[in-house]
Amino acid sequence: MTNLLAQALVPAPAVIPMAGAAGTLILGRRPRLALLTSFGALTATLAVSVWLLVLVDRGGAQRLFMGGWGASSGSPGPLGVELCVDRLSALMLVVSASVLLAVLVYAVSQGIRDGDGNEPVSIFLPTYLALTAGVCDAFLAYDLFNLYVGFEILLISSYVLMTIGGGGARIRAGISYVMVSILSSTVFLIGIALVYATTGSLNFDQISASMAHVPGGVRSAAFVVLLVAFGVKSAIFPLSGWLPDSYPTAPAPVTAVFAGLLTKVGVYAIIRAHTLLFSGSGLDTALFIAALGTMIIGILGALAQSDIKRLLSFTLVSHIGYLVFGIALATPEGLAGTVYYVAHHILVQTTLFLVVGLIERQAGASSLRRLGGLAAASPMLAALFLIPALNLAGIPPFSGFIGKVVLTQAAIAHGGFLSWLLVAGGMVTSLLTLYAIMRVWNLAFWRPREDAPEGELATAAPPTMTSEMVDIAYADRMDVGRMPYGMVGSTIALVALGLGLAFAAGPILGVAERAAEETGAAP
Repeated sequence: MTNLLAQALVPAPAVIPMAGAAGTLILGRRPRLALLTSFGALTATLAVSVWLLVLVDRGGAQRLFMGGWGASSGSPGPLGVELCVDRLSALMLVVSASVLLAVLVYAVSQGIRDGDGNEPVSIFLPTYLALTAGVCDAFLAYDLFNLYVGFEILLISSYVLMTIGGGGARIRAGISYVMVSILSSTVFLIGIALVYATTGSLNFDQISASMAHVPGGVRSAAFVVLLVAFGVKSAIFPLSGWLPDSYPTAPAPVTAVFAGLLTKVGVYAIIRAHTLLFSGSGLDTALFIAALGTMIIGILGALAQSDIKRLLSFTLVSHIGYLVFGIALATPEGLAGTVYYVAHHILVQTTLFLVVGLIERQAGASSLRRLGGLAAASPMLAALFLIPALNLAGIPPFSGFIGKVVLTQAAIAHGGFLSWLLVAGGMVTSLLTLYAIMRVWNLAFWRPREDAPEGELATAAPPTMTSEMVDIAYADRMDVGRMPYGMVGSTIALVALGLGLAFAAGPILGVAERAAEETGAAP
């Protein structure tokens, strides 16, 4: 009975938000009901995701076949669609649903409108729910084409969210983002075609079984094509240059969701490809090099920034390197560290971008040249920044420290020159991350506002978007100096979840370890 219930719930995390998106469109002229529908859909998605995590952790993975042309003996057909919830996907669903619900509260409290009166802001809620459905569908997909569909839902929704209510600068950045995403999607389609031509199926299990009989060169070529596609989406060096110029232009809640979730969907796809489809492909050395380059180049870029949004965008790129680090080790311990660190990074990176939105509310800017005295002006805001910032830097006893310790131990156990090189690179990255966030603390929170070079311009309305994108194009609507309770409350909730990840590290690491073993990391 439990298995039947779990199987029936498998598609729910994707179906519920998509149904909610349709409902909000129907209720477009009744905004209160549309908001209630949105909150109800995301709350239900979170509840179902938690339920699925409990069920699969106790009873194993649950799958649902849909379509299945050519199916026989209870197995999926080569052209069918299969959804699967295992410990890895269920954990990702829970963390993602929690973040999406908190950010929706933040966005509604901020005021979704951030353009002029002619902008189509009523489209925010259905688009946000469609984005949620795309994220969940990608985590549920157990065939390559359905994974591609999930990515495309993300692309369409994210472009709308990035440009909604914006002016020319935001639309230009959105176009750049879409062009890069279309390029990666095209490469993904080529990879799908290559895999199908090689194996005759797109189902993960069938691909995995067939790849054992495919010549090594062909197998590696297919894996490289998919790695390029997923590497662009997850912003892995040298395919990460697009991210710092795209994410900072969006409104704070949109940037928070993009930074916290969208790159992790790409990392999730790499985990599936590396551990299940192309196990033992011989490309681990390339992943080691990519991980090291992502960490070092990303954090060096962060040190050169004078705007907090761009600085955090570069740290986002940098810490993707830790996730690839664990995947490259190709051991259960390394993958368990990656799974735990993904959950940590989703929560912490989302929280920090929400805090930047609060800083813009409080001071009217996110440029370090215009900020100062925030610790005295708002001690609560200072605490909300400092806790996740130290967590990101990996200061004990936070979850960032725990995740890095697990990855370091896995690398030491793995041995080899590249493993030790990544350990050293990870330590350097952590120290430079601490330096970067302490620089933000000293300049934005600790020094007096009058000592800032452009401190008198911080509350000017409306500010002008510069090449550094250090300002917010909607400051004239922000009621500078006032932080709504909903914005603060949702940020506090995510800070608390980040702390909970450290306090409950034992049970969560246990789930991560079981997920790694179940996912198929080579022993």
